Amino acid sequence: MIELEYGMTDFEAIAAGAAVLASGGGGSYQDALAILQQLNESGWQGTVTVQDYDGATNGCVLAIMGSPDAADNLTLANVANAIRNTVAVFEASTGSPLGCVIPVEIGPINSLVPLIAAALSGGRLWVVNGDGAGRAVPELPQTTFGGSKSLAPCPCALASDTDAASEVESAVLKANTAAKVETLAGGVVAGFGGYSGIALWPSNASNGYALSGNYIAGTLAQARGLGQLLLNATTPLSTAEVAFAIAEITGRAAQTIVTNFYITAVTQSTSSASLDSGIIRLDNAPLQSDSTQTHYLYNLNENLIMYSTSSAVPDVIAPDSICYYSESTGRGFSNASDDLAAYFNATTGKSTGCTVSIIGVRAATQLYQATGVLASFAGLLRNIGYAGAMPLA
Repeated sequence: MIELEYGMTDFEAIAAGAAVLASGGGGSYQDALAILQQLNESGWQGTVTVQDYDGATNGCVLAIMGSPDAADNLTLANVANAIRNTVAVFEASTGSPLGCVIPVEIGPINSLVPLIAAALSGGRLWVVNGDGAGRAVPELPQTTFGGSKSLAPCPCALASDTDAASEVESAVLKANTAAKVETLAGGVVAGFGGYSGIALWPSNASNGYALSGNYIAGTLAQARGLGQLLLNATTPLSTAEVAFAIAEITGRAAQTIVTNFYITAVTQSTSSASLDSGIIRLDNAPLQSDSTQTHYLYNLNENLIMYSTSSAVPDVIAPDSICYYSESTGRGFSNASDDLAAYFNATTGKSTGCTVSIIGVRAATQLYQATGVLASFAGLLRNIGYAGAMPLA
């Protein structure tokens, strides 16, 4: 088993790589940068152990759940408090202490949450090198965890980010499926103000340490590898170079869908279940009136489908990833408002002039094959108006 030690520069690389690989979700990259700056200013200079799951340590999935825009301007204190409160409630509900945690998905925030938990644990926690999707996903059922028959989702703990112990709001959910947990947790998160810490899918002696075989291995290291490439480049890489790097690092097919387009319209709203839904318009000119090619991205926190106005079939459909990259900034980004601000001026309703490219990345085979995942994605797509064929595994 390869044991890695990740410090601050590795955290920064993971955030940068995840901002591309997350398919528009997983939290705000701008918030991730601010949180890492605050962690650095706090004086933390240690490392966190990252390795494959050993099949013998009490573990769980640990994340921030909810709307990226509700969690706008997330701080280290917000994340640290949510982690502390959620872990405490989870450990009380399972009756045993945690030894390791794993990200629910790849994303600028949700890839960092377990790493920060381990960093602040004084060496008590280590992090599993993997996640449940190889991208960010709108809901819990769209993960390998949710498709597992041996890994039950509950008890599931949620807790607010308050600093005062007497003011912590929390809930412990008990349900048989990830879909039911998603429904229940959506109401709880909305009650907390739109986002929450969440710990679920316990892996311990009671279920034979069932996390084993039910996650996509190596994805934190993959995000780190891509992020290092982006951060070390003296000038922004071309979209083709980034697509090639993604394929080399992840072992998944990747191709450029559009290069150097402009975001010319954004429609976003937050649902009662604390999910941001929206439509992003991409044109090959900064002004819609000058455009000769137009594409539309539909998202539910994460990008789910992309259409061209000149084609009868979609450009890309989830679970395949629809990844943002900009040759203007050399970075990826998410659908959170503070990330989109570099590319679209919400006040004027026009492009900022910064270009945006889209890279389509084949979903991990394990995600395609997990029970119920394709059906779950199909349900989300039907809800936004697409009832066509799904990609084949």
